[in-house]
Amino acid sequence: MGPSNFSRRAFTTAAISASVARAAAPSDRVAVALIGTGGRGQFHLRDLASLSDRVAIAAVCDVHRPTLERAAQLAAKTWGATPYQTADYREVLARKDVDAVIISTPDFSHSRILQHAVEAGKDVYCEKPMGTVFAEAKAAYLAVKKGNRVVQIGTQRRSEGAYVAAARLVHSGMLGPLARIDVSVNFQEPRWRRDFSPVKPEDVAWGPFLMHLPPRAFDARRWREWQLFDDYTNGIPGLWMSHFSDVVHWYMDELYPSGAVANGGVFYWKDGRETSDVFHALLDYPKGFLFSFAMSLTNSAGNRNLWLGANGTLDMDAMTISGAGSRLPDRIKEAIRIEPQKVTSHMENFLDCVRTREKPRAGIQAGFSHAVAGVMASEALRLGRRVRFDPQRLELIT
Repeated sequence: MGPSNFSRRAFTTAAISASVARAAAPSDRVAVALIGTGGRGQFHLRDLASLSDRVAIAAVCDVHRPTLERAAQLAAKTWGATPYQTADYREVLARKDVDAVIISTPDFSHSRILQHAVEAGKDVYCEKPMGTVFAEAKAAYLAVKKGNRVVQIGTQRRSEGAYVAAARLVHSGMLGPLARIDVSVNFQEPRWRRDFSPVKPEDVAWGPFLMHLPPRAFDARRWREWQLFDDYTNGIPGLWMSHFSDVVHWYMDELYPSGAVANGGVFYWKDGRETSDVFHALLDYPKGFLFSFAMSLTNSAGNRNLWLGANGTLDMDAMTISGAGSRLPDRIKEAIRIEPQKVTSHMENFLDCVRTREKPRAGIQAGFSHAVAGVMASEALRLGRRVRFDPQRLELIT
């Protein structure tokens, strides 16, 4: 920890006792702790506020003092009690007044906190990607399987009505055999670049941020722009591709890719970033199809999300399914506009499952599957060769 940073204990406030927390969260409410209260964490806080009759915030955790205090104030406005506050997630997991935790921290920490949370007996909502390092993702996966906790991974397209409707059409077989899925997502912006000039070293608990990583001097940019550095993410495969690979696994009823190749690099935004601004991965699957995922931050043209079957094409951008590209007699004759199904939110589904102990829509298998795909792609880029996966031994073959 940098010498100018505040101590962990100085950044911990026992703002409410366990009895007060329970008063705020009676037996019909789930007592939740929010671990990571930045942009995504505050989104979850607002989402939970809309479900305030079913949930209460017992604790909040963040390594940035102003962000932590702001989250505590927002929680107090909704639930009428100031939650326990700390910079150390382990203090949250040790609390008896916490039933479940929401993990919305930087990507590299997801697997570790998830593993420790289920080992502490907590149910968990964990943001995507479920993991960026294979050994850590596997350890978390096995811990959840052993601990029998409710875990929802934040690939929320499984709770979006249009995606649910499209899934039913794909599962009906109307597209015929699918051999190729072609996705390209493009921007022309230095995505994930943030202003770090206002960050004060005394406001950041640098040691708790680094967690298990080797010690290093405080660096405001690495904290504020963690998405640009290899220590804290596996880049585009975790930051963006995870959403799309999760839909591939869901629609195609697959668990893991057989192999992956990738290429990319920093070709335009030469601002000190380590993660690619242009990336392209090809993943092949046991059922016999290829998933192509490309992303560029250098030019916004060329976006597409096409599922190409023998009988036609599903266009996930236009949300239509048609006979485009097929000359077969069984091709789809009339284009179909996909109408969204009515479905509860991802967070509401999680809270329902905490009560019923049923499996949530994006459970641990979905999370581990997209983590495997992301790690395979990022390792293929790093190594410059094809990476394979052994589904029996749950091991990467590099």
